[in-house]
Amino acid sequence: MDQEFVVRDAVYEDLQAIVDIYNETIPTRMVTADLEPVTVESRDPWFRAHSPEDRPLWVVEKKGRICAWISFQSFYGRPAYRHTAEVSIYISQTYRGKGLGKQLLQKAINECPRLQIKTLLGFIFAHNEPSLRLFSHFGFETWGHFPKVAELDGVERDLVIVGKRIV
Repeated sequence: MDQEFVVRDAVYEDLQAIVDIYNETIPTRMVTADLEPVTVESRDPWFRAHSPEDRPLWVVEKKGRICAWISFQSFYGRPAYRHTAEVSIYISQTYRGKGLGKQLLQKAINECPRLQIKTLLGFIFAHNEPSLRLFSHFGFETWGHFPKVAELDGVERDLVIVGKRIV
């Protein structure tokens, strides 16, 4: 990781910055299926579902300012899937296109053995070519294609599920 950036476990006081970065992406219609901004209150259960031991939520700081975050979420919520996680990366507009996504995804992959994660998944809109390229760069393959499952401003969009076995 670039020495200018510090990656650490998120604390509750970071939730406002996490929500702000997430909300930045909503108008682009590239990253999330949310259509309106979310609130800190609405993201509270999501935040509390994370744990540094097995499903971390990391924030990235530069000079004390949170500029990105990455989360691991359990897949499907059943015990047999405990070694599979979905990874999500959100980067503030100011820091996109500077290689931070690559650094974060590499860190996520590197940490999988410690987290007892054997399979990583990404859920990405098919028109989000930068994210698809990022995951492809690390050997993720298309494991699922769901045509026209989301509608964003009257446009039906496909969802691609990418996956990678870590062990």
